[in-house]
Formats: sequence, C-alpha cells, structure tokens
Amino acid sequence: MQEKREWNQENVQDKNEELEPEETRLKDPGNNHGVLKGFLGGVLVTLCVLAIVLFVKSLEPKRLGTTPSQTPDHTAAGQQLDTEAIDLKLEKLKSLIDSKYMGDVDEEKLIETLYYGYVAGLGDPYSVYFTKEDYVTMMESTTGIYNGIGILMSQNMKTGVITVLRVFRDSPAEEVGLQRGDILYKVAGQEVTGMDLQSVVSIVKTSNDGVGTVEVEVVREDETEPLKFDVERREVTVSTVEHEMLDDGIGYLLITQFDDLVTQKQFAEAMEDLKNQGMTSLIIDVRDNPGGVLDSVCKTLEQILPAGLIVYTEDKYGNREEISGEGKTPLDIPLAVLVNGNSASAAEIFAGAVKDYGIGTLVGTTTYGKGIVQKIFDLGDDTAVKLTVSKYFTPKGNYIHEVGIKPDVEIDLNDDLKKMAIIPMDQDNQLQKAIEILKGQ
Repeated sequence: MQEKREWNQENVQDKNEELEPEETRLKDPGNNHGVLKGFLGGVLVTLCVLAIVLFVKSLEPKRLGTTPSQTPDHTAAGQQLDTEAIDLKLEKLKSLIDSKYMGDVDEEKLIETLYYGYVAGLGDPYSVYFTKEDYVTMMESTTGIYNGIGILMSQNMKTGVITVLRVFRDSPAEEVGLQRGDILYKVAGQEVTGMDLQSVVSIVKTSNDGVGTVEVEVVREDETEPLKFDVERREVTVSTVEHEMLDDGIGYLLITQFDDLVTQKQFAEAMEDLKNQGMTSLIIDVRDNPGGVLDSVCKTLEQILPAGLIVYTEDKYGNREEISGEGKTPLDIPLAVLVNGNSASAAEIFAGAVKDYGIGTLVGTTTYGKGIVQKIFDLGDDTAVKLTVSKYFTPKGNYIHEVGIKPDVEIDLNDDLKKMAIIPMDQDNQLQKAIEILKGQ
C-alpha cells in the first residue's frame, strides 16, 4: 500500500479519469493543436521509437514512495529496432525543418512533444507523459490545497468535451458565477475541447504560483453565445468531506474526492462528530466524486466495513494483488450511499464494496464505469509517466469498466437541479429518496 495509484479523470492522482480538480492536470507541450497534430501525424512513429532507443536504459520505472518496481523483463518476441534507419530519418526531418520550415523552432518543445506523443501513441486516454511542471502540478493535486480558481472538471473521453462538474464553496469560480454543467470552450484564449485535461488545468493555473486572473469562456445551455469570465487565481483549500446532522437522527456525509492523507482523516472526524450528535442512520454522498488515491479510499472504507477483502487488482500477467481491511469498526447502523454517472474510479470502489458487503443501499443512477488502474512512474529526471497497469475488481469479483455499478434504487436527479452548483437539501430528490429509505428501515 505504499505506492499511489490512479484510479482516474482526471483529477487527480490517483484520481478518476479526468475528473480531478482543475488544478491537477498538466501543460500541453504543444499549445497549438493544429501544429501538434500535423507534427505527430508525420513523424510520431519514428520519433517515438527513437525516444525508446535513447532512453529505455536510463528510465527504469520507479513506484512513487517505493524502491524501483520489480517488474519482469517481458520483451516482445522478435521486436527489433533499426536504430540506424531511425537516426537517418530523424536527421532528414531535422534537416528539412532547419532549411525549409519558416517558423521559429523550439527544440525543447519538440523533444517534450516526442515523449508526450510516444505515450499518446498507446491510444489510452489514461496514460500520460508528465513534464517537470506537469509532475509538480499532478503531485500537488493530491494534497487538497492548491492554487487555482476552485472548480472540478470532467472530460468525456470520446468527445473531448470538458465540463465543470463542481464549483467549490467560497471559491473565485463561485464568486464570478461559473456553474455546474458549464462546458469549457476556451481558457486564456485557447480552445480546449479535445486537449488533455491536465493540460487545461495547467493553463488555468499558468504556474505553480497561480497568481493573477484567467479568462474562462464557457458554453451554457440556453445561452446563444459563449459566456466570458475573468476569474482570480488564489489558494483554494478543498475540504473533501462535509457533514451535518439531518432530522430523525440521520447523518449526512459528503465525500467530494479521495485525496491522499486528507480524506480518511476528515471522514473519521466527521463520523465521530455525527455519532456524538446521536446519529442512528447515515447517508454517504459520493455523487460527482471523480475518485482519488487508492490508499485513501481503502482506509476510508476500512472504517465502516467488516473484516475482509476491499478490492483486488490483476495486471497483464495475471498477477493478483488483494487489499483487505481488519474490520475493527464495522458500521452497525442503516446506510444509504448516493451515486451518479460522475461517481467514478475510487468512488466506484467505495460503492462496490458497500454493495458487495450488503451494508448499505445504493441510491441514484449507474456510476461512471472506470475499472482500470493507473500507476505513476518517476523517470528519474523530475518527469514521470502515468500508465494503465491493471484492472480492479470489487470484493465479489465484479469488473465494472465501461459498465459501472447499478444502484439498488434507481432515481435520476430532477432536470432543474442538474446545473445548480449547490442544491438545497429539501429540493434534492435523490437525497430525499435516501432519507425515505432510511426512515423505512
């Protein structure tokens, strides 16, 4: 359990695919996508192969927080690289660029694009190369404190569309009027649809200092023209767990994401406070939770599950790794868990364990369906790569990738509530259904 894993949108971290706070993603090594696509279209294969030739010996993968991974040496049978031909073609390309290309040439950006493109050539939206700046940004995203504007973004991996999933309370984004459901069209004048989510986050932040303002242009339903907002960048502290006592002894606990170290501690404190207030039943809300760090969700689940398996993974070689809990504090009161289509990755691990153990009722809509695991490998030069390395399974062996987890009680959120950044509890029909179920128990 020493290493961090990304379960990942997105948002870091070991967060669900592309559903991470906007301050979790990275800078696009080629900001002009037309140029980048043209470049990759012509030379990606040769450049990418060259990257491996030049660097494979020096880039022994290393797990975060551990010694280098003891991975078996599995080389594709018969795969040979004609390094002489690759060098020759690269020299021809360089010569043509030097002699014919009329624009300015940023050699460092070309090299970074080479690495970035090599990983992109996998065709896996969850596998990403991190520059030095990207790596710092990504690691920062797991702490719960960052500089930014205070939104959670998600990306549809089929269309590339980036949507505001959550606007944090008392954030600059809330102050200017950004809303849940807004589609990001431009950030700092750049069109962002189809851009890697971490690249968009980096543009939002500009730098790790995150100072000044950034222009965000969004498309909003029922508006005929895009809306522009100048949003201040400043330090945003994200409380990943919020709680309050409702009527009839029902505790309500919201988990927005599973951040490293922070979430399990905040969860324990919230549970203790609710118990002290006389809680007799509990609602845990993981709607719109993009996921997070494996260690965090497992340690959170361990506070409510009986002893036994929490989740297990299988890699490409069939190696199985199990993560279990001791079950010292199993929940002994009725439980309902709220889920929706944006409950992803680690949030699905949470929901899947609750369902498999039968300790609570899932209420809402089918979850996102991300059942694969990413791991971050430090490349030894302050850069890193995130790769999909395994599948995960719920305690009963369910593989939920591209399927999701179906709730026990299915109920969609009312249409008029879907774009509200903060939904009043008395109007939240999914929450009210969960309350009804608990009262019935």
